This record gives sequence, structure tokens and C-alpha cells, in this order.
Amino acid sequence: MVTGYCVKCKEKGVELSAPEIHKTKKGGFMAKGKHEKCGTSVCAMMSKDNAVKALEDGATRDKSLTKI
Repeated sequence: MVTGYCVKCKEKGVELSAPEIHKTKKGGFMAKGKHEKCGTSVCAMMSKDNAVKALEDGATRDKSLTKI
């Protein structure tokens, strides 16, 4: 389960629907998904350990992210 902050609703701990793990230019990791309540795109920055855990929990990986 990946959670983030919805800027539109100003709600903390929002669960992302269909999260996708991306790698940033600086080497960090982030999850992108949708907030089911309002449909806004939500991003959550995370560590490598949390990214691996999210992938194990069922998140998909970005096409550019071949391996962690």
C-alpha cells in the first residue's frame, strides 16, 4: 500500500490507486497514482527500501526502471 498527500483535497495518507514506481533524475524513487476520491494525480517520494516493498506489494514499475 502506497500512500501520499493529495494537494487538491489537502488530505494526508491517501492510498494511491494503481501506483507506478519511477526513478528520478537524481536517483531517488517516487510512486505516481490516482486519488480515487477526486481523480487527481498523487506523487509520493520514497526510499529505495520502500520502493522495493511497494513493488512486492503489487505496484508496477515504470518502463524506464529496469531493475532496482
